[in-house]
Amino acid sequence: MSGVTRHLVALESASGTVNGAGFHPCQGVWYEPSQKRPTVGVIASHYAVDFSEHYLAERLARRGVGFLGWNTRYRSNEGWFLLEHALLDVGAGVTWMRQEAKVDTVVVLGNCGGGSLMAAYQSQAVGPTIEPSPGMALPAALEHLEPGDLYVSLQAHPGRPEVLTNWLDPAVTDEADPLSKDGALDMFDPANGPPYDAPFVARYRRAQADRNERITAWAEDELERLTGAGSFDRNFTVHRTWADLRFLDPDLDPSERRPGRCLGGDPRWANSSPYGIASTCTLRTWLSMWSLRRSQCRGAPHLSRISVPALVVQSTADVGVFPSDALSVHEALGSADKTLEWVVGDHYLEWPEGAREDVADLVAAWMADRA
Repeated sequence: MSGVTRHLVALESASGTVNGAGFHPCQGVWYEPSQKRPTVGVIASHYAVDFSEHYLAERLARRGVGFLGWNTRYRSNEGWFLLEHALLDVGAGVTWMRQEAKVDTVVVLGNCGGGSLMAAYQSQAVGPTIEPSPGMALPAALEHLEPGDLYVSLQAHPGRPEVLTNWLDPAVTDEADPLSKDGALDMFDPANGPPYDAPFVARYRRAQADRNERITAWAEDELERLTGAGSFDRNFTVHRTWADLRFLDPDLDPSERRPGRCLGGDPRWANSSPYGIASTCTLRTWLSMWSLRRSQCRGAPHLSRISVPALVVQSTADVGVFPSDALSVHEALGSADKTLEWVVGDHYLEWPEGAREDVADLVAAWMADRA
């Protein structure tokens, strides 16, 4: 990479130590300009996706900004996620940036699903408010997280339970049977649309929330049953999680997106596949990450506690994050200095040509004005 130096960063965190096989719980890659130590550094992490080679990393380094593409212990292991420990892992990266990389300004960047994770980090670094996962205690180290100086939301969902519920297929009638179906709630039945009329949309959205609550109630009861018998937890599956009406109906939450697409490709295929978000969970992970009623990975409560300058960037042809999502993130932010920027492109800014460079310019200029 011309003009950019990168190296592996591998760390323990306050609640995670080196594995017996020799690997650290937190790993990532630090990018910096080769000729000059950066004074501004960005950290980006996700609930499960590996961000060590994030598309903005090298681009921002070429613009004089350090970038830590950072992974918690839950990279590629979403099914065991617990928020309190993920926050400690993110905190290990922030501390490394200040103490080892010697940056003066830390920028917390939340991209895609990682938006609400990084918002939760900044929120809890201001002062812990979260509750521990059921039957567990909060690590004392949560009292010592270091907040960032700036916050960036890039193509970010409002929160983990929100996006799942918006994508849940409410036509599922039996959680044990991926083929079970209530035809009156089947978005893929042409008799129901698209286009989808307002009464169907309202009924569909209520049924999605109801399905989330049914799973939550079952998870609570099942966890009580298991712990009463001396068992800690269990895995379970959630079927059909690519069923947002907006995937097929472009008149709902209008944008420049291509209809009939989702981040998993064709929604009809994706919804019947085993590859959706939340497809495998433990009971505690469902309650920590996905439950509308219990999860502390909802964006708005954390965003409202962010007071540092904040930038929200949203592309106009995103098939997974919609205009209303970006507007809700911007509105929820507690920052007095907050900016919403619309850019042309898809979710990953793979097109049009130059979209990633344009966003790197935008983010770098915004940071330079505030660092």
